[in-house]
Amino acid sequence: MVFGRLGAAGTSHPLATLAGIETLKRGGSAVDAAIAINACLGFLEPTACGIGGDLYAMLWDPRAGKVVGIAGSGRSPRALGLETVRSRAKNGALPPYGAVTVSVPGTVDAWWQLHRRYGKLRWAELFEPAIAYASEGAPVAPVVGHYLGRAMTNFARPGAGIEETANARATYAPGGRPPGVGEVFRNPDLARTYGAIAAGGRDAFYEGEIARTIDAYFRRIGGWLSRADLAIHRSNWTEPVATTYRGVRIHALAENTQGLATLQMLNILERFDMAGAGFQSPSSIHLQAEAKRLAYEDRARYYADPEFARVPTAWLASKEYAADRAKLIRRDRINDAVRPGRAPSRGDTTYFTVADKDGMMVSMIQSNFRGMGSGLVPDKLGFMLQDRGQLFVLRDGHPNVYAPGKRPFQTIIPGFATRGGEPWLSFGVMGGDMQPQGQAQIILDRVDYGLDAQAAGDAPRWHHEGSSEEMGEDDTALDARGLLRLERGVPDATKRALAGLGWRLGESDGGFGRYQCVERRMSGNERVYGAASDMRADGLALAY
Repeated sequence: MVFGRLGAAGTSHPLATLAGIETLKRGGSAVDAAIAINACLGFLEPTACGIGGDLYAMLWDPRAGKVVGIAGSGRSPRALGLETVRSRAKNGALPPYGAVTVSVPGTVDAWWQLHRRYGKLRWAELFEPAIAYASEGAPVAPVVGHYLGRAMTNFARPGAGIEETANARATYAPGGRPPGVGEVFRNPDLARTYGAIAAGGRDAFYEGEIARTIDAYFRRIGGWLSRADLAIHRSNWTEPVATTYRGVRIHALAENTQGLATLQMLNILERFDMAGAGFQSPSSIHLQAEAKRLAYEDRARYYADPEFARVPTAWLASKEYAADRAKLIRRDRINDAVRPGRAPSRGDTTYFTVADKDGMMVSMIQSNFRGMGSGLVPDKLGFMLQDRGQLFVLRDGHPNVYAPGKRPFQTIIPGFATRGGEPWLSFGVMGGDMQPQGQAQIILDRVDYGLDAQAAGDAPRWHHEGSSEEMGEDDTALDARGLLRLERGVPDATKRALAGLGWRLGESDGGFGRYQCVERRMSGNERVYGAASDMRADGLALAY
């Protein structure tokens, strides 16, 4: 961990972390620094995020003395009907790329709303670091370089279903190939777009020249997202849902996200002696994976846009329901009949966190979703539009079934934990369905196993695949038990014991998420921040 008194930041790219710290030093709030960081990452880490995607955040508001949430989630195009969507489906699910998966980007409006409420610096100042990086260039980091090359290969495959790829190639593969690790990359189109947003605010994106360019682009290539869809978009301030885990209060955003899954897993695991089970033991991982399987059946059955479906949030997050679900777990074998409870009447993402001298802590996650996004880059704008719409369901009667003007189920979830009514951890673990699994593991490593913020991030992780998804990600090749992947570092004896319990074990494939964290501590009467950054990314944590 790194420590400081006045501020801290952890991001997946060193230059973004530096931009955040410099923003704090100029007198900016944690929200100002988070926006500056995110704008930088849109250039530095385009494989994971950008202004073509959505954003969710939780923050500790020191004046209000509570955790506040915002959902920057865009809706499906109003001109795109369910039957048209079904006609584009492949094997019962939406394709991963192309115009049919594009929903309204929510990020810029979320930035704007956050800045209006919590910003200290001028809006335009927040974009200066990102504009400089995009104009002058920056060397490509190793993880970004790997995923950029993979994304561009996928976009070029026959049958990808992308209406046009020339713009993506011109933006991210200038000269005919994507830049390699350590090679300087520039994005002057994005620099100009950021300049327009800096000068014109959110309206420049949703109603001005950027919106007109997006509208004209889809008219040219064939698609449905329009300037009218953009103009009516607004982010939602939302009340986080919370539960307790052995005295720690865990907060989550339930609004069309999978945040409830973290709370459900922890509520179930609280019924067991996890400390007694032992760190990295077969018993501990078995119990965690079984809790995940139970929570994810509910995730597949109930999670959706609450404006279109009645989501039984309070029941799902209750201790009483968790107690009933915990009874289904056996220590000596796998439950072969995992189903969702009966209610009463994978993705590319960036996570970052920042804290300031006034006590504000921001937990922010932002994503273009799978494989860098839809593959579609509007003319001369320098960013890719998200493919978040792939997570809609096409089955009638499901809460997450596609509808025009609806927000799709979201995998991106920030994390936040408080103790004794005070902020403790601003943290997150990005990576599709790994996010609730990773968040739960971080909390267990901190609370039950006594690891500090950096050690909890470095600890080997598990990742269970194959729960019922109902969200464009079903893996029909897996049986009911799914596949349990164990990261390198899990003891061999633990692996053998888990196999003996009947778990089908998979190779360590790098899909264990990437984590950042800022922790608040007290040294006498003085506040101290500790920050941590995941070794699995290109990131850096700094404090001052």
